[in-house]
Amino acid sequence: MRIRLLGAAAALLAGAGAGLVAVTQGVATAATPVCGVVYTLNSWSSGFTADVKVTNNGPAVASWTLGWTFNGTQQVTSAWNATVTQSGQSVSAASVGWNGALATGASASFGFQGTYSGGVDAAPASFTFNGVACDGNVPTSPPTTAPTTPPTTPPTTPPTTPPTTPPTTPPTTPPTTPPTSVPPTGGCATGANCDGFENQTGTAPSGNWAVSYPDCSGAGTAAIDRTTAHSGTTSLRVNGAAGYCNHVFVRDTQILGTTSNVWFVRYWVKHTTALPTSHTTAVALQDANDGNKDLRFGGQNGAMQFNRASDDATLPEQSPAGVAQSAPLPTGTWNCVEFKVSGADGTIQTWLNGHAVVGLTEDGTPTHDIDSQWLNRTWRPRLTDLRLGWESYGEGADTLWYDDVAVGSQQIGC
Repeated sequence: MRIRLLGAAAALLAGAGAGLVAVTQGVATAATPVCGVVYTLNSWSSGFTADVKVTNNGPAVASWTLGWTFNGTQQVTSAWNATVTQSGQSVSAASVGWNGALATGASASFGFQGTYSGGVDAAPASFTFNGVACDGNVPTSPPTTAPTTPPTTPPTTPPTTPPTTPPTTPPTTPPTTPPTSVPPTGGCATGANCDGFENQTGTAPSGNWAVSYPDCSGAGTAAIDRTTAHSGTTSLRVNGAAGYCNHVFVRDTQILGTTSNVWFVRYWVKHTTALPTSHTTAVALQDANDGNKDLRFGGQNGAMQFNRASDDATLPEQSPAGVAQSAPLPTGTWNCVEFKVSGADGTIQTWLNGHAVVGLTEDGTPTHDIDSQWLNRTWRPRLTDLRLGWESYGEGADTLWYDDVAVGSQQIGC
């Protein structure tokens, strides 16, 4: 749903689901609105993300603060490209160093993730810009027809190394495709190989799991944890430090089983720190058809991504438009991550908490900002192991727990 308000009008998006509120607001006595706000809301049953674009319609500013008040139980849990604080229902988003200066007519974007319970997840009715209120009236019957014309801003060429500044369009859109299956939480599908670490007897991973430090080792550690679990009483804890040689992985060469050319991987993960701007890897799979180089799944520019170690190709491309089509990995809660890799045709599909992630889909047809870089050569993987851990190629320390790992020949579900 898209709601537009011009001049002295404000908007209210009521009800769960995805929507976008474009708010151009100003003080009642001003001929030109003080600011323009585009608030893109994506909600699910108990959480949401919001992408906010603020335009300065007044004199140039060196920094800015956007304020608003929630009208429900919304609680901000994480944010990117702004420092977001909340007291009760009042929220304040302050610019960061690289996006604070706004000339007249210039814009900045930021995003945040949150939770809510009961009622509806509604967009704020009004905003303030550097303390100046933008007054308006709430229409009783907002339009309900969403525009169908896609954005016309041309994409940028994806860099081969992480950009030095965060993208101007951060990842704020969570996947919206309905779940394709809803088996029991942490369940194991028929024919799948599953491991919830409940058979571990000590603190060091054992049995089919073994700690590994590719190339070099440092501060990264991994251990069996009996204080935190998604199901049962046991999980795998990884303390990942920043810097390449501080990586650590726990490897299983058996869990891929007899699945020969199509792999559906499902695991639950909980982590403490939002994905950084720099490239990181959380899951690695050795590819025997690619010189034993890894297919890596982790993140960059604050969103999840695949990376092919042999040529450093990324999915999605690391242009701002590409990153925006992936999704951040929520912190402080258990998340169900699933992906399918096909050795038959090289395609990839990815789901986060049961919903498809568009930017992590490679369907064989080049789509700029998503998979055209990935398809620069023929790729037919033959995966031989599964490694869970943490590897940082710059900034980014994180603590992660993995549980209820499963691999099969069909989607397992959450």
